[in-house]
Amino acid sequence: MAAAPLVAGSPAQAAPAGLGADFEWGVATSGFQSEGSPPDSNWSRYVSSGKTHDPYGSGPDFRHRYREDIARAAALGVDVFRFSVEWARVQPTPDGWDEAEFAYYDDVIDEIRGHGMKPMITLDHWVYPGWIADRGGWADPDTLARWLTNAERVVERYAGAGADWITFNEPTVFVQKELTFGGISLPAAPQMLDRMVGAHRAIYDTIHRLDPDARVSSNVSYIPAAMGAVDSVFADRVRDKLDFLGLYYYYGVSLDNLTAAAAVSDAFYDIRPQPDGIYHAAMYYARKYPELPIYVVENGMPTDNGAPRPDGYTRSDHLRDHVYWLGRARAEGADVIGYNYWSITDNYEWGTYRPRFGLYTVDTLTDPTLTRRPTDGVAAYRELIAAGGVPADYRPVMAPAFCSLVSPPQSCLSPTGS
Repeated sequence: MAAAPLVAGSPAQAAPAGLGADFEWGVATSGFQSEGSPPDSNWSRYVSSGKTHDPYGSGPDFRHRYREDIARAAALGVDVFRFSVEWARVQPTPDGWDEAEFAYYDDVIDEIRGHGMKPMITLDHWVYPGWIADRGGWADPDTLARWLTNAERVVERYAGAGADWITFNEPTVFVQKELTFGGISLPAAPQMLDRMVGAHRAIYDTIHRLDPDARVSSNVSYIPAAMGAVDSVFADRVRDKLDFLGLYYYYGVSLDNLTAAAAVSDAFYDIRPQPDGIYHAAMYYARKYPELPIYVVENGMPTDNGAPRPDGYTRSDHLRDHVYWLGRARAEGADVIGYNYWSITDNYEWGTYRPRFGLYTVDTLTDPTLTRRPTDGVAAYRELIAAGGVPADYRPVMAPAFCSLVSPPQSCLSPTGS
């Protein structure tokens, strides 16, 4: 379906005011997805077992090219660079810590700060050491204590670096991935969630003891029309241990757009974006957790192996449209404080390289030089950051959905908050 322009008389007729000087712009990445040279972990085993669409190959090799990728992020003008410290790298054995790998992360943080950006450190982006997998992964009750031992060591090392901390990346989707790839059995899923809740609550207090000025969150992956159930198993249980709500928004569902079903088969490039849904998601959480600022820790648009979308909608359109709707949410009372684009480069999308999310594209499987090539999103994001939002005369390229089901019934009865 082609992306339709807004028609005369639409409620979205004028761009909101800029997002403000205090708004934080960032980019995001994660360890296993981008680093290459993977250590023994649950995910290296999932790949080697043949359960994934693509082999891992070299990965995009952030492990050895982090300086150039961080410099590219800084050239955009971003304030925040999000990455993960991989447990499987720094604790390769139950009683062994790898100082060389810690030194690598030391340098990553120095590079980020040296370019005037703030680190946003994810403690767990779905990857744990192979020796934890041998003990049953998150089905093993001892995993909670072992996770906390690693997390506390990481926090101790990087306290005072001016970082924000993300404890778990999308906890509910983490459980779903572990079920899909065999890390846990279905009866163990509630136990895994309970243990992650306990881990988050404990490390939140530890971070505030060791790094008192830091902000701490987990994050929620926005699943349209299902957030009540999703929040009940994690976010609602740690609400009092969040300094801001980390929000992922990738797609919406509406009566005229049911393409989100493609996510079931990882065909994210077949989903028609619904930019106004980010407004509804922000307003939903502004109502639900009014005490928590909202930081969009991930948002992005994949293309099919880097090819243009059939509907002509571009990454620059996607960026501008989503930033427009974030401005609308902020203007209407949602305390939206930041936005990270996922991701700085293409990466391994949990089993496949086909969905290309990167501002810089990388042909990991076919280009041995792993050259980073800019997409149209690079110039667009740089302009948005410099201007603090979209121009005053901006009109979204993608029309608002008809009866959005992002947060029914409000999002259907009042499509744009008007």
